[in-house]
Amino acid sequence: MNIDKQLLAAANLNPTKNSRQEYIFTLCENIERGELTLPLYQRDISWTLQKCVDLLNYQLLNKSPISAISINVINNTDSQYAVPQVSFINRDIRPDIMRGQMSVVDGQQRLTTNFKAYSNHSDLKNVVLDLGKGEFVISSESFRRNQIPVGVLLNKDDSKLIKYTEKNKALASPAVVNALLQIRNKIKTYQYTINFATDLSEDEQINWFEVLNNAGSRVSIIQMRFSKLKAHGIDIYTQYANIYRNKVLEHGYDYFTPQKTNVSYPIAALNPAYELLVSGKHLNNNFAPMSSDTKENQLCNLKPEKLKECFDVTLEALDKALEFIEDNDLEKYNRSDYINYLLGYFVFHKKGITNMQKEKLINWYNNVNFTNKSNTARRKIYTELLEL
Repeated sequence: MNIDKQLLAAANLNPTKNSRQEYIFTLCENIERGELTLPLYQRDISWTLQKCVDLLNYQLLNKSPISAISINVINNTDSQYAVPQVSFINRDIRPDIMRGQMSVVDGQQRLTTNFKAYSNHSDLKNVVLDLGKGEFVISSESFRRNQIPVGVLLNKDDSKLIKYTEKNKALASPAVVNALLQIRNKIKTYQYTINFATDLSEDEQINWFEVLNNAGSRVSIIQMRFSKLKAHGIDIYTQYANIYRNKVLEHGYDYFTPQKTNVSYPIAALNPAYELLVSGKHLNNNFAPMSSDTKENQLCNLKPEKLKECFDVTLEALDKALEFIEDNDLEKYNRSDYINYLLGYFVFHKKGITNMQKEKLINWYNNVNFTNKSNTARRKIYTELLEL
């Protein structure tokens, strides 16, 4: 009987033996020194502030440990295994990869949260430890006497906490200082289990990431594909998706729930611009600006300058759509379809619309109904809208 050689090789390799535990502060030091980085394909930071608080509280209060971090060690720096690396938070491309570079395949959100506390990052400026409640909370008001900013409590500099208690008399008693030092020391020496692999190819890393983190979720795969464009000077988040989201939020909408819609709605809104720039007109029903019709493959295959043009055309049309609703005192529906469909209309009517078209568009807006509509029906709505 023939036995596959790869099967025998796999049977002789036990990757679970290559694990160790590491302190949170040690991992943060590795991030600070650039020894711990992210592969270029990794998506951006996706956790909400509340998720960060939940992690901090879990580390402080729960009896069970956090799940393991997965790291690929890059020893072979001159081959396909040396996937380009970016820094945490700012996602700056690392100019070189050193032998032994540690690349985080799974665990970015957890490590980033702890590093933000360690470095007193402004993203956590409203997170405090409330001694009365016995947990970390989000405080949008001025801090009370029994609250300590997480960026002070868990700061990399030990003296920051002592100086803070000295300036705040309510915290200066020996009992309070001792309690705060105990809490700080617990988080400082909290250990994560690290599972290591060595010289995984990009495909092997993505497969590991998907099994651990996504179960192959479509949105996460989209994020990874766009993240890889950073190597070509394209940052989908800072150059487009975050701008789209902020414009919508500034006009009083917030339909970005759940978190994955922070990506899927802006990406879907690129469909009209893609059609316009590639074909010059609307040709296909499955290019409606809705999440089920996202065209990440086609977009990622565009030349960088053409993709940037898609961003610009879409954001310009978004401004027109939001202004159209405001200027005509239309009801604000907290649903992406109304914004994205109007956006698509203005992409294909870039030079402006007549008064008759304006009245037809207002009438369409006031009477269209997206509730319980199939994808086919929603595509038909979009095609009919463009024909107004």
